[in-house]
Amino acid sequence: MYRTELGQLAGQRFAKGHATGNDFVLIADPEAQLDLNAEQVAALCHRRFGIGGDGLIRAVPTAKVPGYEGQFLEHPRAYWFMDYRNNDGSIAEMCGNGVRAFAHYLIAEGLVSLQVGQSFQIGSRAGVKEITRLADGYAVNLGPWGLIFEQEAAEKSVDSMVKPRGWEQALPALSITMGNPHTVVALPDVQMLEELDLFQAPEVSPVPANGTNVEFVVPSEPLIEEDGVAQVQMRVHERGVGETLSCGTGACAAAAAVRYWARSTALINQWAVKVPGGVVGVEFRGNAEGGEDTILSGPADLVARGIIGSE
Repeated sequence: MYRTELGQLAGQRFAKGHATGNDFVLIADPEAQLDLNAEQVAALCHRRFGIGGDGLIRAVPTAKVPGYEGQFLEHPRAYWFMDYRNNDGSIAEMCGNGVRAFAHYLIAEGLVSLQVGQSFQIGSRAGVKEITRLADGYAVNLGPWGLIFEQEAAEKSVDSMVKPRGWEQALPALSITMGNPHTVVALPDVQMLEELDLFQAPEVSPVPANGTNVEFVVPSEPLIEEDGVAQVQMRVHERGVGETLSCGTGACAAAAAVRYWARSTALINQWAVKVPGGVVGVEFRGNAEGGEDTILSGPADLVARGIIGSE
């Protein structure tokens, strides 16, 4: 089944990369010739019959992506578009870890030249994103975060209920948008976090319009370390994928939610989010419009290259 579903992808060069354990199949399509379908992506991302990955990322010129040509006209620096698909083949708006893996891939392929400290832009379904190369990874400006159900969140500090698999009682949660939807649940201790069964998607009510990623987070005690950085630990169930070792936009959403809940004390701008695949940094930084942007930072690596089979 895997081989018969590949179609035009047979013979295509690919790379396998990851960012804190969130892994991706990466392919370049400079002429925008590939017309991917969900079955092909799911076959490639299958961990037994395919290459394996939490998702697939296609590098394609922004000017050649139907419906997004205007991004390139308005932001000519955003030459490359990150066409991201989930493990099941469904299309997603954004993937914070995927952006770092995408940037690393573009540089490794010679499609982008970038020195440490320099920045470039990419197009995406969640808008144009700016990426800066660091000495030990990449930082991506994901733009502002927001509340999905603003009125209820403002009134109650929570706006939904989440019930993990095997639980009888649902837990209160906060719905956050990072260009893609997230629902964040705070847990009282790490043991409860570690014992969660995230093999199946938790039940969420109400569910945001396009589904949601669900993050479970435990703030450290004390929350802020001596260096002024807030520390939290997180696990995540990603829509269209399942539990992953890391979720970049999810880490940002988790930090934003805990920060929102702690707003009565002081705004905390520097965060370290521990995920099963490592640690990512989250920074909330004021922007020229009077709001604030969310900056995600962390490592990215390529682990393999090859040619998609044709036999």
